[in-house]
Amino acid sequence: MSERIRIAIVEDDAGLRDTFQQIFGSAPDFRVVGAWGDAETALRELPAKRPEVVLMDINLPGMSGIECLRRLKELLPKVRVIMVTVYDDNDSLFQSLVAGADGYLLKRASRSRLLDSVREIVSGGAPISPQVARRMVEYFHQLKNQGQAKVAETSVVAMELQGLTTREQAVLAKLAEGFAPKEVAAELGISWDTVRNHTTNIYAKLHVHSRSEAILKYLGRKPGTER
Repeated sequence: MSERIRIAIVEDDAGLRDTFQQIFGSAPDFRVVGAWGDAETALRELPAKRPEVVLMDINLPGMSGIECLRRLKELLPKVRVIMVTVYDDNDSLFQSLVAGADGYLLKRASRSRLLDSVREIVSGGAPISPQVARRMVEYFHQLKNQGQAKVAETSVVAMELQGLTTREQAVLAKLAEGFAPKEVAAELGISWDTVRNHTTNIYAKLHVHSRSEAILKYLGRKPGTER
């Protein structure tokens, strides 16, 4: 028989931790090299066990599983980490993936699913529960739609700004730098009345009602987002 897959478990629920140990300990192609109930102890002791795969809970006491994952990847860059959690929300999922998770499974996954997932990851796969996969698709569709809306909004603003005359653009640029209207007149060598007329035209062309809204559009921020 080929060499067994070395697996470690980081899970704070003692009953579930024992269940995982029994599941993988009874499979002929696995060897459980260690199990811990908190991230801090795991980070101290786990590296010496040289696991190929780690099952990592997200909701650990003290340091979170996501932070443990991040630090573990620094210590053992080649180790494969599968996040096993009761959470199937987008935040937990994508925080885990950004931190370096190689797979993401729900704790209610069946025994065969858990075993097959670790085998899959050792073979180069990236196991993700079907429920999580659906959430990923939904999330990326949401990002795509938001991105398209942002692009469309940016294009409209760009067209509005292009509609300004050279002098109007110069006036708006000075306003954005923090100059008061009279100071803008002095900077550009024009009268205050001319600045006021240009400002009125700028408001109309940018579809805004105040200097701050015009400046926000010029700087690429949607009016109403100022802090």
